[in-house]
Parts: sequence; structure tokens; C-alpha cells
Amino acid sequence: QVQLVESGGGLVQAGASLRLSCVVSGRTLNILTVGWFRQPPGKEREFVAAISGRGGSPYYADSMKGRFTMSRDNAKNTVYLQMNSLKPEDTAVYYCAGRGGASTRAGAYEYDYWGQGTQVTVSA
Repeated sequence: QVQLVESGGGLVQAGASLRLSCVVSGRTLNILTVGWFRQPPGKEREFVAAISGRGGSPYYADSMKGRFTMSRDNAKNTVYLQMNSLKPEDTAVYYCAGRGGASTRAGAYEYDYWGQGTQVTVSA
């Protein structure tokens, strides 16, 4: 059974940085595509970024480019989301999700495995 566990969220002030981690168990990263999603309060879940199990550059939502960087460490079976220059509108629950196959996808319905989420709150 594939499990994903996020950590690293918290309460920060605008302009700060956070690094989220997602530890994957039950499957090695090189055969799992992992994505980050977020769900702001009262809004739909939205795609942030994804990285293929086969490697290559991460795929970002247009609105996330520039401040967010996704990376992975296969040796630790962990993916990361570095978030810089945080804004109050980045406040959300952040989820990592996994899917088999090599294609990076932006639709939440295309992911089979989900973590429990980690709360990120950015104060003005």
C-alpha cells in the first residue's frame, strides 16, 4: 500500500519561506509520479506542481512558477516543495499525491494516493 506523509507546514509571515516534505512508502519514487496540490479555505483543490518518477524537470501550474520549487530525493523516497516569498493567498492545506506512470498530470482525479495534508498559514 502506498502511503504519503506531508510535513513542514506552519504559520509564517508574508515574505517568509517554507519547505514542505512528503515521505513516500510502499513504492519507490522512480516508478511513482508525485504531485503537490493545495486547497485554500472555501475553495477547490488546485494543482501546484508534479514531478515524474522517470526524472526530468518538474511541471508547475503557471501561477506557481517562480516562487515554488519542487524537487525529490530518491535515496530518501521524499519529495519537497520549497515555497519562497509567501503571500497570504498561499494559505491552504497542502497535499502530496501519487500516481503510477511517468506522466505528470494536473488533475486531482488522476492521482490514486493522497497524504493527509499539512496546513500552511501566511499572515499579512
